Amino acid sequence: MKSKLCIAALLVAFTSLPAFAQQSAKIDPAVVERYVKSAFPKVPEGWQSRVDQDETQRVCTQYHNEPPKAEFDKILAREKAAVVYPADGKVIGNWKEGQKVAQNGRGGQFSDPPGTVSGGNCYGCHQLSGTEVSFGTLGPSLRSYGKDRKFDPAEAKLTYAKIYNSNSVLPCSNMPRFGYHKVLTEQQIKDAVAYLFDPESPVNK
Repeated sequence: MKSKLCIAALLVAFTSLPAFAQQSAKIDPAVVERYVKSAFPKVPEGWQSRVDQDETQRVCTQYHNEPPKAEFDKILAREKAAVVYPADGKVIGNWKEGQKVAQNGRGGQFSDPPGTVSGGNCYGCHQLSGTEVSFGTLGPSLRSYGKDRKFDPAEAKLTYAKIYNSNSVLPCSNMPRFGYHKVLTEQQIKDAVAYLFDPESPVNK
């Protein structure tokens, strides 16, 4: 009985204490930027610019990826204008090559030898083919992606834009801007779209 009374007394004591609101530490953005840049002291010429934020990255960082509507609309307009569609108007390539793009996580590091082909590393964030046993869950599952969209050409074009520049579809998206930053070539993006949209692709089986 005594132990129960002690516990009750402690509860009363704690609940009577004034509430302390959790406060976020204020950090000078300039200090953060200085530390980020200092983390890359020995990169090849031209690579230092990779740690410089563009306007979209700056705004998304400022608002913790939840910009107010006015900024949201500015990002959407700016990034949509940055999407370069194929001159031939075709956004669907070869799904078998797209599968290679999805499974390849190489490229884009200053330690890579010249000529290294970059991949999208799509399985790092998404489930795609039902036969793949290893995949990430940071992004949504893309199983039956094309089938669920009835293989609509308009949806395929939107998907091309999403891969090329994710912020053109969803501002402050966590998805890399593969085409915008030239991580993937136009043909690789076409092939990735095919992997998602071709009825014969394992994604849609």
